[in-house]
Amino acid sequence: MAYHPRCVRQVKGILFVDYVRMLRGHKGVDWAGRLPADDLPYLTAHIDPDAWYPMAAFERLGDQILHVVARDDLEAVRMWGRFSVDVLRAKYPMLLAQGDPIETINRFRVLRATFFDFEALEVPMLHDDEAEIVIRYHMGMPAEEAASMQTLGFFERLLELAGATDVEAELRERSWLGDARTLLALSWTT
Repeated sequence: MAYHPRCVRQVKGILFVDYVRMLRGHKGVDWAGRLPADDLPYLTAHIDPDAWYPMAAFERLGDQILHVVARDDLEAVRMWGRFSVDVLRAKYPMLLAQGDPIETINRFRVLRATFFDFEALEVPMLHDDEAEIVIRYHMGMPAEEAASMQTLGFFERLLELAGATDVEAELRERSWLGDARTLLALSWTT
């Protein structure tokens, strides 16, 4: 599905629930003063991992995680991306092709389409020891930058679990700095 600015984008509950859990864990924070009234019910409701949730709410929850939980530390967000691999791996054990980073990324390509109802991540280049990921969450700042750092951490860890060593990950293009897209470049040794 091509993105159109007036489309209502959605994210799957398996990703949404992590954001909600992080905010629920900070009980001393007055979320009513930080989030719109429409987002507050998510903090008390059951989040169905297989249901769809609005990407706009996901972005606002993510902004609060960045500011309140991570204290605007993008390195902490990157680490969270690394840890999030284990959650997805537990739910989707076939995600990981042990000893085969290429197949693991290909499996992620297929699975990725089930997490967003728009093309948030593309893999335009995939070779034996390198890949490029185009990131387009279509969020504002700072959410797009934070989500890109989380994605970077996710792919670092995913490749390591698949048997890659010497994993290098870098954002070569950044949409929030004026580039046409965000481009994550990955390289590794098998």
